Amino acid sequence: MKARATVFATLFALIRKELLQAFRDPRMMAVVLGIPVLQLTVLGFAANLEFNRADTIVVDDDRSRESRAFVDGLAADRTFVVHAAATVGEAMDALRSITASVAVVVPRNYGRDLQAGDAATVQVLVDGSDPVRSVAASAAVESYAQLASVQVALSRLPPGAAPAVARVSLEPRLLYNPSLKSRIFIVPGTGASILLIVTTIITAMGLAREREVGTMEQLLVTPIRPLVLMIGKTVPYALFGLIDQALILVVGTFVFDVPLRGSIPLLFFAALVYLVSTLGLGLVVGTLARTQQQALMGAFFIIIPAFLLSGMMTPIEAMPGWVQPITWLNPVCYYIEILRSILLRGATLADIAAPLQRLAMLAVGLMAVAVVRFRRTLA
Repeated sequence: MKARATVFATLFALIRKELLQAFRDPRMMAVVLGIPVLQLTVLGFAANLEFNRADTIVVDDDRSRESRAFVDGLAADRTFVVHAAATVGEAMDALRSITASVAVVVPRNYGRDLQAGDAATVQVLVDGSDPVRSVAASAAVESYAQLASVQVALSRLPPGAAPAVARVSLEPRLLYNPSLKSRIFIVPGTGASILLIVTTIITAMGLAREREVGTMEQLLVTPIRPLVLMIGKTVPYALFGLIDQALILVVGTFVFDVPLRGSIPLLFFAALVYLVSTLGLGLVVGTLARTQQQALMGAFFIIIPAFLLSGMMTPIEAMPGWVQPITWLNPVCYYIEILRSILLRGATLADIAAPLQRLAMLAVGLMAVAVVRFRRTLA
């Protein structure tokens, strides 16, 4: 009993030492608490997948009443900001110089074809260097063209006449994000990535710093057990991670209108499991590095692939088959799924049981590797 009390007293002293050391360093506090909020705010506003107000060059070679109606209708929608060009060459120059992302060419005889009841063709030139935006642009123009075709067909009917072709009426209901705001989808993933960056880098660099300044050797001559020493160095960073999660939640809710439909205790429980995995990654990197510079480079070597393979921007199902198994070892992937489920869908523990279980298994595995590496480092 006395030995157990001594272990807890030692652990408490180590945690207190790490907290005091962090609070005494203004730069550390800025990195832990200030920079995550700043990053989430900037990235939340910058990351916008909505296709609207796209600069569009229109070349009207027909100059008929029908072509002007088509162009006016295109400009009436906030999706496109229409600018006129005299020739196709000018439109190509605008696409090449990135002053426009879409070019629409209305050919000659467009109005005549419509009056004759024939199919009228409009050429659309889209900058394909950005695949996501080019697909959205093509879909937006195609949707407008279909609407314009229906309007032309209906305008030719006699007054009061009904269309002869039966129509299927769709009544879509968009759940969880009716306004289709991309920030509501992006912000949870951004928050998970920021937690990964902060906790992994700080843990790795903190351990490397101890070795550089020689305090690790001083701890080696004490009777502190390696496991107690490792826990004492990681608990403060876990607390900072939970504080960062709370700040991210506040910024996401009040700045970006991200809904909070699920349980807050469940969210923080999942965050704690996630932090165990990210701190384990940081400890592994820290035990492999000899200097803080090596720890920083090693952490980024892990963070960048974890970010790209998290499914935050690109669905995992769209990745090549040989890449998808790699995502099974990525804790960010599971935590983003959990965050979006709790925040946007109001998921319960039963709903997130599968990803939470995988995240917990991954966290235990990473922490086990960290314990082994930590003991070898102190040996």
